[in-house]
Amino acid sequence: MNKENKLIPGLPSGFEDRWDRKLLLKKKLLSVIENNFIKFGAEPLETPSFEISENIGSFLAEDEANPMSDVFSFKDGDKNITLRYDLSSPLARFVAQNNQELPSIYKRYAIQNVFRNEKAGNGRYREFLQADFDIVGNVSSSQANAELCSLISATLLECGLKKDQFTINVSNRKIVQGLLDELQITEEKQLKVIRAIDKLDKPGFGIKGVEDLLRKERKDTSGAITKGADLNDKQVSKILDYLKIKDLNELKQNLKNSLSQEGIKELEDFFEILRYGSNLDKVKTNFTIVRGLAYYSDFIVETNLNFKVTNNKGKEVDIGSICSGGAYAQLISRFKGVDIPGTGISFGVDRLLFALMQLDQFQLDEQKPVLVCVMDQKYLKNYYEILDLLRQNNINSEIFLDTKKNLGKQLTYANKRQLPVAVICGENEFKDNTVTIKNLKGVKGENNKTIPKKELINEVKKLI
Repeated sequence: MNKENKLIPGLPSGFEDRWDRKLLLKKKLLSVIENNFIKFGAEPLETPSFEISENIGSFLAEDEANPMSDVFSFKDGDKNITLRYDLSSPLARFVAQNNQELPSIYKRYAIQNVFRNEKAGNGRYREFLQADFDIVGNVSSSQANAELCSLISATLLECGLKKDQFTINVSNRKIVQGLLDELQITEEKQLKVIRAIDKLDKPGFGIKGVEDLLRKERKDTSGAITKGADLNDKQVSKILDYLKIKDLNELKQNLKNSLSQEGIKELEDFFEILRYGSNLDKVKTNFTIVRGLAYYSDFIVETNLNFKVTNNKGKEVDIGSICSGGAYAQLISRFKGVDIPGTGISFGVDRLLFALMQLDQFQLDEQKPVLVCVMDQKYLKNYYEILDLLRQNNINSEIFLDTKKNLGKQLTYANKRQLPVAVICGENEFKDNTVTIKNLKGVKGENNKTIPKKELINEVKKLI
C-alpha cells in the first residue's frame, strides 16, 4: 500500500477506546455493581445484541414520522432486526417467551452494551454499557421500588461516591398523567408534553424552554426550530404551576383528580417502606422528572450527581442521570397471553465512569507485574526459573522479551509501564545464588538491593 492510500486511524463519532486507568476503574465499577446485584437477590441474564425490530419497538425517537430513527436497524431476510437500545425491552421479550419456566417473582440483572443512533458527546455515547436490575412479577410495588432505591444507594457508596455527592430523585407518572387528563390534552399531544417537561433541567432549557415546547415551537440558540405541543394558555399555565411544586403535601392539596391522587398515595406508601431502612435521607421527590421513555407507568427514579463535571476542554457539562428507571405495567403485556408488571433500574456505567474519572478519591489496585530483566542470553533458563517462582507465589510477573536490549532499555520499558519492581541477575548473582531487586518507585541511588535468592518472594511482596 503506497503512502497516499494508507488508512487514517480513527473512530466514528460516539464510540471510544478505553484502556489503562480508565479501563481498570471501569472493571472495578462493574465488579461492585454486579456484586450488589447478586447481594440483592438477582440472577444473571444475557440476551443477544440483536432483536426482531417489532418485538422491542423503539421508545426513543422524537421524530414521529420515523419512529426508528434513533436506533440501528437492518434488513434480515423478510424481517427487520435492531441492535438493542436498552436492556428492558429484551427482558420483556424474554419473560414473555419463558414466563412458564420463571419463578413468580423474577429478579434478574444484565450487564451488556446497548446502541443508540443519537448525537454523542459529554459522557454520552452511541455504544455504551448498561447494568440493569429488574423485579418482574405481581409484588408490592412500594417494597420493590424501595428495594431499587436501596440498591442504588448501596452501590454508589461502594463505588466510592460520598453520600452528599448524589441524589436519588423519585416521582410517579400517574401524577402528571392525571394532570394531563384533567386538562383534556389529547393523547397525540401528551407525549410531546411529557418530553417537554423532561427537558426542564437540561442545559439551555429551564422554565422558558419548556414553555416554548408546550406552546407552538421552540427556537434554540442555533436557530433550529422544534415543533411544540401547541397547548392553549390555560393548559400551559397549569403545567408550569405544577412544575414549581416541590412538596408532596402541597401537591396533594393542588391536584384533586383521582389518578394524580393515586400516584401521590403510591409515593407516600413508598416512603413509608423506605423509612424502615437506612436510605431515606438520600431519596427526594422531584415532580419534574417524567422519564423520556414512554413505557413507564407509575414509579420513576433518576439519580443525579451533586458535583460539577467537565469535558476534555474544561467546560462544565450536564451528563444527565447516572442511574434511572421505573415501573412498567404494559411493557410485557404487549406480547400475547402475558400480563406481568415489572420495575427496574439501569446504571449508565460509562456515564458514571466519565464522571468518576474527574474525582481524585479512588484507590485502584492495579497489580502491575514485576519485570524479570534478561542480562545475558546464556542464563535465559535461569531467568525463566525466577519467573516461574514469582508466578507460583501469585506475584504478577513478566520476563523481558528481547535478549538483545541492554539493561537501560529494559528499565525504560519498565518505567513507561510504571512497573513496581525489576529483578536483575547477572553473572555475579548467579555465582553467589543472590538476586538484585530494584524498587522502581524508590529514591534513585537507594533503590537497589542484593539479597539471597531464597528471600526473593518476601522482599518483592514488601514492594508491590
